[in-house]
Amino acid sequence: MKIYVDAHAGRNGNGSREMPFKHINDAAQVARPGDEVLVAPGVYREYVNPRNAGTEEARITYRSTEPLGAVITGAEEVKDWKPYEGNVWVCRVKNTVFGDYNPYTTYVYGDWYFAGRSKHTGCVYLNDKAMYEAESLEACIKGEVYTRSWDPDFSIYKWYAEQDGDETVIYGNFQGKDPNAENVEINVRRECFMPSETGIGYITVSGFNINKAATTWAPPAAYQDGMIGPHWSKGWIIEDCEISNSKCAGISLGKYLDPDNNHYFTYKHVKSPTQMERDAVCRGQYHGWLKEKVGSHIVRRCNIHHCEQGGIIGRMGGVFSIIEDNHIHHINNMMELGGAEIAGIKMHAAIDVIFRRNHIHHCTMGIWCDWEAQGTRITQNLFHDNQMPEYAKQLKGGMMSQDIFVEVGHGPTLIDNNILLSDVSLRMATEGVAMVHNLICGAFTCVGGGTGPRYTPYHMPHRTEVMGFMTILHGDDRFYNNIFVQKWPSDPFITLRDSSEGTNSENREVGTHVMDGYMTYDEWIQMFDMDTETPDMVKLMPAHDHSLPVWVGGNAYFNGAKAYKKETDHLVDTEHEVYVELTEKDGRPVLSTNLYDFLGGYATGMVDSDVLGCAFEPEERFENPDGTAIVFNEDYFGGHRGVRVIPGPFASGEDAGKPLF
Repeated sequence: MKIYVDAHAGRNGNGSREMPFKHINDAAQVARPGDEVLVAPGVYREYVNPRNAGTEEARITYRSTEPLGAVITGAEEVKDWKPYEGNVWVCRVKNTVFGDYNPYTTYVYGDWYFAGRSKHTGCVYLNDKAMYEAESLEACIKGEVYTRSWDPDFSIYKWYAEQDGDETVIYGNFQGKDPNAENVEINVRRECFMPSETGIGYITVSGFNINKAATTWAPPAAYQDGMIGPHWSKGWIIEDCEISNSKCAGISLGKYLDPDNNHYFTYKHVKSPTQMERDAVCRGQYHGWLKEKVGSHIVRRCNIHHCEQGGIIGRMGGVFSIIEDNHIHHINNMMELGGAEIAGIKMHAAIDVIFRRNHIHHCTMGIWCDWEAQGTRITQNLFHDNQMPEYAKQLKGGMMSQDIFVEVGHGPTLIDNNILLSDVSLRMATEGVAMVHNLICGAFTCVGGGTGPRYTPYHMPHRTEVMGFMTILHGDDRFYNNIFVQKWPSDPFITLRDSSEGTNSENREVGTHVMDGYMTYDEWIQMFDMDTETPDMVKLMPAHDHSLPVWVGGNAYFNGAKAYKKETDHLVDTEHEVYVELTEKDGRPVLSTNLYDFLGGYATGMVDSDVLGCAFEPEERFENPDGTAIVFNEDYFGGHRGVRVIPGPFASGEDAGKPLF
């Protein structure tokens, strides 16, 4: 059945073509498996709370009849601003407008949040652009530049809110603009399109513009909301949407609400936050964390931008999902929020999740796979400018950014056929990573340290059931057929600490040389070669606690990029000056480089799942989610590599000049 919705309808109807509903949520209360909700262009200022699930054979589909024409927003317009002082205007909003959730009394706060109780989930938007929250009315009136912002020129537009009886009083410094003549909106609703109940699966949301919601901070051991998301169910498709201006997360693919494991560390302190993450994994079994019940979502062809925690986030609920062909950019650029959950995509337990053909740029971090990146594949993506502006890097407590961060997992984590152009390509506080056929212009950081005794789970292959827990030994990594270019200055990155202890320093030298302290497999296995048929457990303890071996081969190094000291099959070019730049042609990104002029006749071997072997702890192959082998005979564009295999993401140097998207 087709159900019709039109915000411009004269009065609310029954969902027929002749008498459409005025509100999407009215349709969401009656839609049944197999139904299609057709939404006409217009602005829908509402929270859509789907009541019924579809089925795998009969999905419930919500579709904007005009691509991006139907707008679902968590904001309301304000047109009764009054002059207050200087450039500052004031409005008063009855608290009944907000119901039981007032964004102007609710702080962004929780586990792994480091910026204190200083910012609210509310916001003021001037012509679809988020203004900056001032810490006081005086600061709002001054309207000074916020130096951490990636857009300091706009950071002088401030807002401040306070309570006066049953009213929220909002002040805005509009820098000479008349807010009653401009488009000014305020956050009112917490979410835009998300079931309040779990298990509402097999829903498709297609072609909507979803924006401006007062979402809350979403750490791993807490309920995670976003402007849109499946809320712990299975089989959602979110496609062809524009998703922007969430206070915290744009799309949430995680986590169930467990009152006994919800921001536990923040409010009780007596257990470590990592212990509460282990608890969250184990408690998941009581919430139906099984392949048959949760995950297997698809997020595709979405434009996700200007969200201040993450474009896509998820803890456990995103397992077995595909995130493909999205444009994710300008995440956390305001820099008002701070914590360990910020990235273009931040996923915990990305088990068998495929991230492919995404364009990710101008984020404080690109993709962050935290804990249990088992069976995870990051392939055919373009990363660039995922680094703080130069003027902001040296600020006290400046964030260390990178294209990809893989943290405290046991693998197998596969990173292949990507273009990584930021000054740090991979932060790897983890083990069990394979990098194959990438173009890598940034450094590797946090190699062999930074994890501490963090016992993290590993799982039955291609399942969620926990197989065991182990701390991170580091190593068990593979680097095959990559091209490394020292594009950025090699001097270490230095930032002032947030205390008086001095500075932090991170590597900016490109190459596999950071693995020099790791053994080859032949060296490592010798530690277990005992002369007796009965192994001595005590004598083997040092070997069991030792870092794991690495495999390195078939890589090419330019502009001073450095090779692993035990790599034998590789190309090191120290004679030529190589450039790698990202340009635009007809609005599409294009790579400009001369490195293929100097690759010469160097070729290497084809890599497949047999070459990569198994990740050590879970004893799982680097393979497809269905258990079949991967042969890396396709390049960044999906083209065939043929019999002459060269390093890097392209089958041929001639492909380097093609539009990347």
